[in-house]
Amino acid sequence: MQEDGVYRFTVKDRKGGEVSLADYRGKVLLIVNTATRCGFTPQYDELEAIYERHKARGFEVLDFPCNQFGQQAPGSADEIHSFCVMKFNTAFPRFAKVEVNGENASPLFRFLTASAGFKGFPQDGKLAPLLEKMLAEADPDYASKPSIKWNFTKFLVGKDGKVLRRFEPTAPMADVEAAIVSALD
Repeated sequence: MQEDGVYRFTVKDRKGGEVSLADYRGKVLLIVNTATRCGFTPQYDELEAIYERHKARGFEVLDFPCNQFGQQAPGSADEIHSFCVMKFNTAFPRFAKVEVNGENASPLFRFLTASAGFKGFPQDGKLAPLLEKMLAEADPDYASKPSIKWNFTKFLVGKDGKVLRRFEPTAPMADVEAAIVSALD
C-alpha cells in the first residue's frame, strides 16, 4: 500500500493545475486538512512558524482546505488563500479544496487514512472532550473508523513518501514539531 507512498498522487493546486506529489520527493511533508473558520484555525500561526524554522532543511507543509466539518472552510480557494496570507502570513503551499472522507474523498486522503488510522484525540483540556462528545452523538462507532474526524488533522510523511504518523487536531504542536525534526535528521 505504501510502496511509492504519496509520490504516486497528483493533486490540484488552488488554481486548478495538476501537481505531482513526486515533486516533493526527498522532503519531509506535513499534509493538513484545514479550515478558516474553525476553533483550530489559529494553528496556522504555529504551522507557519514550524515551516519557517525547518523549510531550509527540506520540510514542507501542504495545506488542503476542506469544508466537510461544520462547513468551516467556505469560500473559493483564492479567498481561503488570501485569508491565510493576510491573517496568518502563511507562505507554505495551499491546494484546491478537497473532501477527505466519504464517497468523494481525495485519493490522497484515502491513502493517508488507510496508512494511519484514528487512534483517539490527545487530551488538550477542553477541545478533545467536546469533539469526542459531538462525534459520539453523530456516530457511536466513530472511534473505530480510520476516517478524519475534524479540521487540522495532520499526516507526517517521511523523505521516502511513506506516512510516518498521524496527529489529531488536539495534538500539541510541540509534539508535531518534535516528530518533524526527528524525520529531518
